[in-house]
Amino acid sequence: MPELVFRHTDDVPWQEVRAQMHGDRRVAVRLKFMEMAETRSVIYTEYDPGLVLEEHGHSSDHVIFVTKGSLRIGDVDCTAGMMVLLEHGASFGPLVAGPDGAQLIEFYTGDITPVPADPEGYEQLLASEGIVRVPSDLERGQ
Repeated sequence: MPELVFRHTDDVPWQEVRAQMHGDRRVAVRLKFMEMAETRSVIYTEYDPGLVLEEHGHSSDHVIFVTKGSLRIGDVDCTAGMMVLLEHGASFGPLVAGPDGAQLIEFYTGDITPVPADPEGYEQLLASEGIVRVPSDLERGQ
């Protein structure tokens, strides 16, 4: 039977899913999984300032809406109010959070699994910027 669902961000815990060290500063990606279903997912996302994510795609269509801060995707600066549509099979990136970080609402039409486009290039990018990947809270089982 179809449902009507209300869920507030205050009622959903943050989950740190990616972390990096930028010198002595730890930066991370935190997610609130607002809705997770086979055919749709809605995620409230927060990127710390300067966070760098690899060029990648996803295993379904993906829509990002920037609600606060900014995010550079490849050569495009995405500020609050920007919508980004990534169709299944396309890739984007690298993604670099702006000086104030970024808050996003993400929508997926199915599987949310990321598909890296250039893992070696990403490792070279991190090394050139002095960024070290570290285990996130999720990876450490916290």
